[in-house]
Amino acid sequence: MVTRALRLARAAAIAGLLVGLAQPVFADARTSAKAQVDFGIKVAQNGLWKEATYRWEKAVEIDPSYAAAHNDLAIAYEHEGQLDKARKAYEKAVELEPNNLQIRQNFELFKEINDRTSPGKETSQ
Repeated sequence: MVTRALRLARAAAIAGLLVGLAQPVFADARTSAKAQVDFGIKVAQNGLWKEATYRWEKAVEIDPSYAAAHNDLAIAYEHEGQLDKARKAYEKAVELEPNNLQIRQNFELFKEINDRTSPGKETSQ
């Protein structure tokens, strides 16, 4: 009985430790992803879109739940003419933050422009 109680206490302590460690790990991932996003913005402003794309892909890899990284990546893909990838990145960003007005506006503008100009799509005038 003592060993069972000791094992349960040890398991509870380990579980508590893991829960306590989970938040800093998430915060560190978001901090690292944000640093990649910020750097990507700076290089994109200097016309270095391939580097920006790399940084935003890295940010998404580090923190897949970071909607802003998906949004920026979508913009980069759109700029580089990778429209299928752009659409998927926008869709993920909207999925993660459906109430984010900036992300929704970016995606709506993307759809408006690309659905009108894509081959096989009907245009209304």
